[in-house]
Amino acid sequence: MASFMRPFESQVYAAFRIVVGLLFIWYGSQKLFGFPVPMPMNPGWFITYVAGGIELIGGVLVMIGLFTTWAAFICSGQMAVAYWMGHGLKFLKPPADGGGWTALFPSVSHGDLAILFCFAFLLISARGAGIWSVDGKRSP
Repeated sequence: MASFMRPFESQVYAAFRIVVGLLFIWYGSQKLFGFPVPMPMNPGWFITYVAGGIELIGGVLVMIGLFTTWAAFICSGQMAVAYWMGHGLKFLKPPADGGGWTALFPSVSHGDLAILFCFAFLLISARGAGIWSVDGKRSP
């Protein structure tokens, strides 16, 4: 890390954790409540309730920093599954349907956000809650 940012490392990480959790909440809210905008299509009950529930509850837990390691690990796993279910397996489709080998590239399959969330949550899971968190206040 650049030396001028070293004094702010803990604060920047806490802001990162909070923002990632907050952004994730909106995806769960969209699936479960149609807020801020309804889903453009009906993804089915499993994605609506299971994925939406993980996104909403996991996002809140990560944002406030409660049970952060496990919540972030579960959210990371959900995003890995979401990538392969919704984006990564498009390479099996014929090129005329948006598939083919180029669909393995996230910019083609539109899976880049799922990958970013997956690895952001993996980092949070490995690093823990940090400052400005309920976990930080609970542990001595």
